[in-house]
Amino acid sequence: MSKLKNPCIKVCGFRHEICVGCGRSRDEIRAWKHLDKAGRRTALALADLRLLELAATGRRKY
Repeated sequence: MSKLKNPCIKVCGFRHEICVGCGRSRDEIRAWKHLDKAGRRTALALADLRLLELAATGRRKY
């Protein structure tokens, strides 16, 4: 199984349980190493949407 790269950029700061660095929830971060490829893709897609929302509201400056 090929692994998807961990999206952590080492800029952790949480807003409403969502990391402003990578966009993942605390639960997704904890579960990352146990997720299969489909689960990781889902987590990454959700994280991308969250990062867009944070950027649009001015709560992400990275």
